[in-house]
Amino acid sequence: MAAALGVLLVSVTACGGGADAGSGDGKDKGKQASATQSAQSEAVVTISPKTGAKEVDTSGALKVTATKGKLTEVTVKDAKGTKVDGAISADGAGWTPATHLAASTKYEVHAVAKDSAGRTAAEDSSFTTLSPKNTFIGTFTPEDGSTVGVGMPFSIRFTRGITKPDDVKKAIEITTEPAVDVEGHWFGNDRLDFRPEDYWKSGTKVTVKLNLDGVEGRKGVYGKQSKTVSFTIGRNQVSVVDAKKHTMKVMQDGKTVRTIPVTTGKAGYATWNGSMVISEKFKVTRMNGDTVGYDGEYDIKDVPHAMRLTDSGTFVHGNYWGGDAFGNYNASHGCVGLRDVRGGYDSGVPAAWFFNHSMIGDVVEVKHSTDPVVDPANGLNGWNMSWEKWKA
Repeated sequence: MAAALGVLLVSVTACGGGADAGSGDGKDKGKQASATQSAQSEAVVTISPKTGAKEVDTSGALKVTATKGKLTEVTVKDAKGTKVDGAISADGAGWTPATHLAASTKYEVHAVAKDSAGRTAAEDSSFTTLSPKNTFIGTFTPEDGSTVGVGMPFSIRFTRGITKPDDVKKAIEITTEPAVDVEGHWFGNDRLDFRPEDYWKSGTKVTVKLNLDGVEGRKGVYGKQSKTVSFTIGRNQVSVVDAKKHTMKVMQDGKTVRTIPVTTGKAGYATWNGSMVISEKFKVTRMNGDTVGYDGEYDIKDVPHAMRLTDSGTFVHGNYWGGDAFGNYNASHGCVGLRDVRGGYDSGVPAAWFFNHSMIGDVVEVKHSTDPVVDPANGLNGWNMSWEKWKA
């Protein structure tokens, strides 16, 4: 009995020893839990909109914030991997995108913050932006890949009137090589032109990024363009028309290369003064006075070597019916006329020479006319506005 009891006591002791070991495991687990808790960051990252959100507004809806810590990293990208630029605030409490988001696009957001002990916390979200019912686009000049004269602005006309001009203007980025300050100016609510303070320098390369996709131009109306346009500034040609002397000096790089006898607007139809940019070229075109308010006064179906200077109908063009007016007196209805032949077949006449030596974006400056300076909005003629007014 005594031996049996001794065995039983050993067994109980063995069982008791197991219980003590179990207690030890509990203490270790407590230490591990405590260590895990101390390693967990106190920083809290919040992303709006929440994962799975749809029809998210392209502006103002995306926000990333951190409490009990500071943001250290925020990445926003679409399904193609294109990133959205943005900035973390100085205090690390928030991140905001630098621009609007594209419409009908899924975005993924990854954000990281650190607490005061340097421990990190991360949060992720994905959402899809709205698909707009009403949209607008912009038609622009000059064309992508073109070479243009030193007076050519980048001009964009919108298919809908814009009531949020700052947002739309911000969505258009222009860079140049060499660098020059380029500013935009609104003409009404559907046209936005960009130019430098003075005529472009020859050889300047201009790149325009139209990030209009998703920008809200007016309430409920969103842009749907995402396009890059590049053009190059060609040789410097500025032609100066003297309405009193009836001459046009064609200058390249400031040097006169040819002086051409011209006729400008007669009394009551004087040619605009000021700087006018060639915006279109036509080997032959029709000019009908009915289209510009001169009802029944003329209708010439074969005007040769015509180049548009204003939207209202001012051209520099060939003239085969002017007799001895060139260099002697003003006889036109406001255009600048150069001697030509009917059909424009003779490449040796002044009008043909000037047409062949001119490009879109070249400047024609008219002086000493009796008419006022042309309205800057009449054609691509913003050069007739001071730099201060242009920027304002």
